[in-house]
Amino acid sequence: MLKIRLARGGAKKRPYYHIVIADSHSPRDGKFIERVGSYNPMLPKDSAQPRVVLKVERIGEWLAKGAQPTDRVARFLSQDETLGAKVKWTQGNNPKKGEPGKKAQERAAERAQREADRLEAEAAAKAEAAEAAAAAAAAPAVEEAPAEEAPAAEVAAEATEEQA
Repeated sequence: MLKIRLARGGAKKRPYYHIVIADSHSPRDGKFIERVGSYNPMLPKDSAQPRVVLKVERIGEWLAKGAQPTDRVARFLSQDETLGAKVKWTQGNNPKKGEPGKKAQERAAERAQREADRLEAEAAAKAEAAEAAAAAAAAPAVEEAPAEEAPAAEVAAEATEEQA
């Protein structure tokens, strides 16, 4: 199958693309059949030079022969007045693109389960502490009176020992 696609050229961090006709199995920057245009993304959109240069007649011939443009090239071709009728470009819609993969979803579910278990354990510990505090609040009222008498008895016993 023939494709109308971009082949990258230019230097590092200075891209320049040739629009080429190539077999779909050949590498991106590899063997191609014909060069039918260029794209310079480094030019500003409002520059005097065009960012995209197309050989419209040749592209029309290759489209008639069955060459399929890639998404980016189809966008360029649909903006051209002469080829706009031949090439309809619509923006792709992939709603599942941003969703995490299967394993990431499994890890998130495990993490959520661990968090729920931890919160449940904390709630149980707080409930036990509250029950213990309630039991301790009820019991010390009865035990406080003998506890106060014991130190007084010890003081009296110590005073008796000192006198003797």
